[in-house]
Amino acid sequence: MPVRKTPVRKRLKPAEQARIAELFDRFEREETDPRTELDYDSPYTLVVAVALSAQATDVSVNKATARLFSVADTPDKMLALGEAGLKPFISSIGLYNMKARNVIRMAEILLADYGGEVPMVREQLQALPGVGRKTASVVLNELRIEPAIAVDTHVFRVSHRLGLSTGKTPDKVEADLMAVVPEPYLTRAHHWLILHGRYTCVARRPKCEACLVADLCPSRHLFVH
Repeated sequence: MPVRKTPVRKRLKPAEQARIAELFDRFEREETDPRTELDYDSPYTLVVAVALSAQATDVSVNKATARLFSVADTPDKMLALGEAGLKPFISSIGLYNMKARNVIRMAEILLADYGGEVPMVREQLQALPGVGRKTASVVLNELRIEPAIAVDTHVFRVSHRLGLSTGKTPDKVEADLMAVVPEPYLTRAHHWLILHGRYTCVARRPKCEACLVADLCPSRHLFVH
């Protein structure tokens, strides 16, 4: 198994270190064990759901997978369904033709190379069709296998507003977060930031009056007058 690199920690001034620690302490007090809002009951259904969620909402994916997973919740059942059989279940999700192709190819590889089990080594996982780095990060983090922060639009936005990163790309923001988020919170930070961006620190009109970390936010003055 490849040795996972320890994230490089950033040296922060004591006041900034304390501010960031307080941010995540409050998130933890609000929700101790944050989880994905995608429905799944196994590593396989999780990786399929996350792969289907690219450029789609969790709500739309859950509606589709509720029906899909009732008939195909393992690689062999998915392969038996086939690409043509899969498409009607996910046709309400964006890019469903490509996603159907990837899900079926993924099932083939899992059965041929991994005995029908989802590999929990990052390099193997993210090499699967339709997975890639971001999806692998979500899966490994959700299953508490590897501290990982997948940077979607919510995480990108919230990280900048909270002064956790100034990175211009998702990869740079991910590196910044892995360097400053206190280690005890690394396996949960991804979900806290997503949920905060989805429900409170929304794109156009953030709900600063309802924000539990508003007094710690360096961007609050931009929205509260």
